[in-house]
Amino acid sequence: MGLTIKEIRENCVKARHLMQRSRQQKFAVGAFNIDNQETLIAVCRAAQAKKSPVLIEVSQGEVEAIGLDNIRDLVDNYKEEYGIEAYVNLDHSPSIENAKRGIDAGFEFIHIDISQARHDATEEDIIKETSEVVEYAKFTGAIVESEPHYFGGSSNVHDEAIDYESVKKTFSTPLGAKEFVASTGIDTFAAAIGNLHGKYPVPKVLDLELLKLIREKTDCNISLHGGSGTPLHYFEEAAKIGVSKININSDMRVAFRNTLEKVLKENPDEYAVVKLMPEVYKAVQVVVEEKIEAFGSSNRAVV
Repeated sequence: MGLTIKEIRENCVKARHLMQRSRQQKFAVGAFNIDNQETLIAVCRAAQAKKSPVLIEVSQGEVEAIGLDNIRDLVDNYKEEYGIEAYVNLDHSPSIENAKRGIDAGFEFIHIDISQARHDATEEDIIKETSEVVEYAKFTGAIVESEPHYFGGSSNVHDEAIDYESVKKTFSTPLGAKEFVASTGIDTFAAAIGNLHGKYPVPKVLDLELLKLIREKTDCNISLHGGSGTPLHYFEEAAKIGVSKININSDMRVAFRNTLEKVLKENPDEYAVVKLMPEVYKAVQVVVEEKIEAFGSSNRAVV
């Protein structure tokens, strides 16, 4: 169906109010990645059960599989059906053009990640291209997020231990964060403090003292990517420090796949996929609800 420009702008205003509330009330909003309609339903049910605002996010792979306009329509339909506060986040958009398409489709949150697509991009390139997206987003009021350099991992399950000496080389610095925000005009800074994309055999360790210093130096929103596999107490503290958005993907994917494999094994003669999915929905929903509780966003929805 698509939204009118007026409706898109109104949604973006509400999204900005949500970020303001998160800062004032010391909670973080979960940005939950969806691979398909089933994952979307699980996120919406969790948001409804916990009365929590949520960001429903897709990266380029999901965009190519589902389509920007289809994602927008699906989220709007389920948002109305479940009576929830939900927004759409374009995660790790690899180029100016892709980010602009997300803005045009009415996404309220846009993460432009030049360094993810081009690891050799200079900071000057990143600032220039991010600034162009920030300027373009003013038309709808979309909230733009970025970071000055690449930090590793991938949204998958990893067998190797975390090499923290290498990871620390990609940590954000308070002064670097301040300068990047000032140079680009972004609304949200994606901080690197030990968070890492994907799920590893050991728990992640976040440098909360560094996060406090970044918070002191910046007056914009702060996000944390790579939330999967992180002990929940870090999220509780990060929200109190002033993180407004936390991304979750791999934990949901693991729950989805493991549960689906279990259901298929237990029901070898069932071919009606719709009958196999309820237990899978529930497993993903449990993961999302657990994160919502840790983020402190329960009972924070405004519908």
